[in-house]
Amino acid sequence: MKGRTEGRAKGTMRLKGTRPQMSGQLELPLESRGEAPRVQRSEEVPMAAHGTERSGRRDLMEMAVRRTNLQNALKRVRSNKGSPGIDGMTVGELSAHLKGHWEEIRGQLLTGTYQPQRVKRQLIPKSGGGTRELGIPTVLDRFIQQALLQVLQSELDGRFSRHSYGFRPGKSAHQAVCAAQKYVQEGYRIVVDVDLEKFFDRVNHDVLMGRLAKRIGDRRVLMVIRRYLEAGVMAHGGVVIERYEGTPQGGPLSPLLANVLLDEVDKELEKRGHRFVRYADDCNVYVQSQRAGERVMQLLRRLFGSLRLRVNESKSAVDLARRRKILGYSFWVAPGGVVKRRVSRKALQAMQHRVREITQRNRGRSIGEVVAELRSYLVGWKEYYRLADTPRTFSDLDEWIRHRLRALHLKHWKRGPTIYRELHSRGLPSASAAQVAANGSRWWHNSAMVINVALPTRYFDQLQLPRLAG
Repeated sequence: MKGRTEGRAKGTMRLKGTRPQMSGQLELPLESRGEAPRVQRSEEVPMAAHGTERSGRRDLMEMAVRRTNLQNALKRVRSNKGSPGIDGMTVGELSAHLKGHWEEIRGQLLTGTYQPQRVKRQLIPKSGGGTRELGIPTVLDRFIQQALLQVLQSELDGRFSRHSYGFRPGKSAHQAVCAAQKYVQEGYRIVVDVDLEKFFDRVNHDVLMGRLAKRIGDRRVLMVIRRYLEAGVMAHGGVVIERYEGTPQGGPLSPLLANVLLDEVDKELEKRGHRFVRYADDCNVYVQSQRAGERVMQLLRRLFGSLRLRVNESKSAVDLARRRKILGYSFWVAPGGVVKRRVSRKALQAMQHRVREITQRNRGRSIGEVVAELRSYLVGWKEYYRLADTPRTFSDLDEWIRHRLRALHLKHWKRGPTIYRELHSRGLPSASAAQVAANGSRWWHNSAMVINVALPTRYFDQLQLPRLAG
């Protein structure tokens, strides 16, 4: 328990006793009213809030700790699952921990003294090479962030631009892609495609807190957010890295904080009448000429610079919209000048790379296990890219995947006599089965021959391999 309470503000009581047994329900020893205890609140004020008149409700923390809000937050944390933070607590252990210690945690939140723990550093590979750094909060801090998010989202979301689509209720990446397609169809075929350099790592805390202080009237919420931003990072080997800028990807609050910061850019683009879509830190503005695009690019450099953010010049461009991708899609012009959607080349390459990993012939797994893993991946991929107007591409991918699985079958059968027996028993004529068996080690070449008679499409349908086409 000591590791799970380290870092709390000085003067707060250290949790005592052993953890109680796990509970399947959220049982919190608190009044459903969410009223604050009658103690003096902390006088600590976020740096950026000095001299700023705050607007908005001042009882957001009471709303955050209400029972119904907490129950919804717990459900969301459970459904998201995720790995433990630095204290090792799992999602399954959270309910028992809350049952035993929520009263104290609640008191710290309501008095403004709650101190989050450090986040765990985790590096994940990026599709284009390199790594992306995630900051994994403890399960308890994810729960508290989720509770705050549910309250803040309803308070702040209505003020955001209608052109902002990322991580908002009722908004989606598909809507962003369709809006961009509409602009291109209307003749705005030049896109100002802006990529921000390490956005989540470069967010300036004082700038962000200044924007938050103008929208949030509850100083306790501001203090908790400031502490989340400034919580250090626990790297491999227990090395602590202090953080003076950035909002770690991995916490529930990070996308909302990004929208608060970048809303200022959205409002300026709206004021100037531009057609644009923004999804988190991806921003695309659609114009009718290269010259207009260059002017908008200069404007965006200035706007992002005022937020102490930098445009990644190597990845940003003013170009024809059909040459650029947006959220995994790109556009093409069909006969008659109709603008249609397709999966971007980069997204197709990433998908094929993943399928190759799953269907490697040296992983020692049965065909059923391989298909099960493919199914898990392909169902989600198909759902996201269902807007693509390219059925032929999906048909080609289906055949390519079946080709790889046929090659995997031959690899499993290995020897010529086994290959002959299996193919012949599955309906392949004796001469054809003998021909394939005679070159049994040429798995990829043979899998493109008459083997499809023995392993037809309906065979893979019976294995419940998803079809991308249709």
